[in-house]
Amino acid sequence: MSPRFLPLLLAAGLLAGCEVVDTGPAAEPTGSADAVAELDTLTVAKAGSMRGYSREKFPHWRDTGDNCDVRDTVLKRDGEKVKFSGCNVVAGTWDSLYDGKVLNSPTKVDIDHMVPLANAWRSGASAWSTDQREDFANDLDRPQLIAVSQNSNRAKGDQDPSTWKPSVRATWCSYAQDWITVKSYWKLTVTSAEKDALTDMLETC
Repeated sequence: MSPRFLPLLLAAGLLAGCEVVDTGPAAEPTGSADAVAELDTLTVAKAGSMRGYSREKFPHWRDTGDNCDVRDTVLKRDGEKVKFSGCNVVAGTWDSLYDGKVLNSPTKVDIDHMVPLANAWRSGASAWSTDQREDFANDLDRPQLIAVSQNSNRAKGDQDPSTWKPSVRATWCSYAQDWITVKSYWKLTVTSAEKDALTDMLETC
């Protein structure tokens, strides 16, 4: 698993004979402070209608040449000891951020959209062109695509953080930061409940 997803293990003051000195409130991590500020720039609005939605309106996975696609790219990026047939990923191991499971086959891995396609539709993407929606569904430049277990991805579905969070609490900070990054870049709205949930999750940073 990427080091940014691992919780910090704080041992200061736990060693025998050490005196714990109160230095006042701990400084808020820069990443967390930035995410809070970015969250405040998002437009709060009620969720839009699902009328007209279909996954086919978000074409994925985009071809990346040599019989490979964006899914292969994410599997390669997020996996360890990845093996290929041509450029197709056929073996490796993946740490599922959402539930902590170790996956030993690409067939057990789902590529999750951090901000689900249906959620994006309800928060502004319904007004986009098909080309824009394709760019969103295949976005490798933001933390929008992540290799996770099938069970956790399907449990999440199209839910936002007000109704679904990763079962591994230690990942809530990075999950909230990534969600905000994606919504901010793509200028998607958040509901008031979604914003409250993201605020709570950032408090775990």
